[in-house]
Amino acid sequence: MASFPNAGSGGIVRDIAAVIVENRAYLSEIDGKIGDGDHGVNMAKGFGRAAERIAPDASLSDALSTLSDVLMSEIGGSMGPLYGMFFAEMSETVAQDTHIDGARFAAMLRAGLEGIEAVGAAKVGDKTMIDALVPAVEAAEANRSDITAQLREVASAAEAGRDSTTDMVAKLGRAARLGERSRGVPDAGATSCALILRNLCDGAARRLEQG
Repeated sequence: MASFPNAGSGGIVRDIAAVIVENRAYLSEIDGKIGDGDHGVNMAKGFGRAAERIAPDASLSDALSTLSDVLMSEIGGSMGPLYGMFFAEMSETVAQDTHIDGARFAAMLRAGLEGIEAVGAAKVGDKTMIDALVPAVEAAEANRSDITAQLREVASAAEAGRDSTTDMVAKLGRAARLGERSRGVPDAGATSCALILRNLCDGAARRLEQG
């Protein structure tokens, strides 16, 4: 079964961080339409700081752990703890793996989702990051025997989930106070989640090609 190495794959996380920093203004713009408007700023700050602390030869699990530590200890708001738990559980799940195949990738994402569910109350349909993450995890588990297809399907499912939030009415957070007025804008958390998962999958696919 195809797999990619844990060792030396920390660059995947640095690449994810670069994309989040690059999209800082966009994430804050869409958040500002129905939320606090600081999602992009906070995310870019946390991911940017973490990227500076990830060693060039870091493993994927160590890089995810570093990212988790920064998000939970240095970033305020709700997204720091949520994403912090997400990456902490992912890191712990694959920490002992020398290689990550489709089954382990699915297990990693499932653990990340369960980490978020342990500290948050959101469910599918509430217009949150969960709307991007849950279908991505389901796609990972449905394609665990073929990691190449799995990576493609996970990224697509996350983006479809992100898009689905545009027509939703927010049920949690500041946006929930807007009621019907929260409809018509994609959720910022679902958008950042889709960016993260797309680039996680693209990075893993590149590592697969490298053998």
